[in-house]
Amino acid sequence: MLKMAIDEKPLTEEVIAECLSLLCKTGDGLSHAYVRVDIHERGVTDIASLEKFIHLRYVDLTKNLIRDISPLNSLTQLLLLRADGNLLTSARLEPQPYLQVASFADNKISSTEGINHPLLEQLSLNNNVIPAVVGLDPTVLQRLHTLELRGNKLTTTAGLNLPNLKNLFLAQNLIKKLEDLDRLVQLTTLHLRENQLESLDGFSELNDKLQYINLRGNNISDVKEFAKLKSLPLLRAISLAENPCAEEEEYRQEVLVALPRLERLDKDEFNEEERQGAEELAEQRKEEEAKAKAETEEVEEVA
Repeated sequence: MLKMAIDEKPLTEEVIAECLSLLCKTGDGLSHAYVRVDIHERGVTDIASLEKFIHLRYVDLTKNLIRDISPLNSLTQLLLLRADGNLLTSARLEPQPYLQVASFADNKISSTEGINHPLLEQLSLNNNVIPAVVGLDPTVLQRLHTLELRGNKLTTTAGLNLPNLKNLFLAQNLIKKLEDLDRLVQLTTLHLRENQLESLDGFSELNDKLQYINLRGNNISDVKEFAKLKSLPLLRAISLAENPCAEEEEYRQEVLVALPRLERLDKDEFNEEERQGAEELAEQRKEEEAKAKAETEEVEEVA
C-alpha cells in the first residue's frame, strides 16, 4: 500500500506568536511571558522552533502531522501537554518536573517507554498500537491516578505496577488474561469493555478498593465466574452485557447470589424483589450443600 507523501511544514515563530496566550510572571518572578500555546490543526510537521519558548506551561499540539516531540524536552515548566491526533511513534520525553496531564491519543505509538514524569496525574494513550505495558516506573509515577489505554493491542494487563492508580481504562484491546492486578491496590474503577476475556481469574483481595468494573462485550459464558469477584468488598457496580452469560435466563439473579453487596448490574439497580429472590436461592443452595455434605459423611462412616 503506497503511503501518501506529506508536505513538510515546520512551525514558524510567526505562527507561534499567533497561538500564544496567558501572560504570567516567569518562575523567578522578575519578568512576564506567555505560558500557553494552542497550535491546533495547523498541519505542522516539525516543532523544533518551540525549543526557545522555555516558559510555556500549557501546550496543545492536537491534530497536526508531528512525528517527533523531543523539542519539548527544553520546556521544563510544562504542566499540561496535549499531542493527540499526530503521527507520533513514541511519547518519550526526558522527565518533566512539573508535568501533570499528558495526552497522546490517536497516534502510532508502539511503546509506553520513556513516560516517567514525577508529578504526572493523568495519562492518555488511547487509540495507538501498544502491544504491552513496559517501562512505567512505579517509584516515579507515584501521583498517576488515571491511565487510559483504550484501543491498543494489549493482550494482558501485565506490567501495570502502579500502586496509586485509581482509574484504568483498557477497553477495545485484545486482552485475554488479567495479570498483576494485585499490584493496583488503590484501583477504584476498571474498564475492560470489548476485550477477549473468558474468565475472571486475576482479581485479588488486594483490590479491596475496586468499586466499578466494566466487562461489557467480552466472552464470559459461565455464570460461576461471578464468584471470583467475592474478594472485592467495595464492588458496587458491574457491566456484563454482551457476554454469552448475559443471555442466561436467571443471569441477574445468579450475579446477585454470587455478589450480594452489588447495587447495579448493567446500569440497572437491583430492586427489593430481586434481592429477596437471590437471598432465598442462596439460602436454599446453602441448605442443599449442607445436606449433601452430611449424607457424604454418613456414607463414609458406614464404610
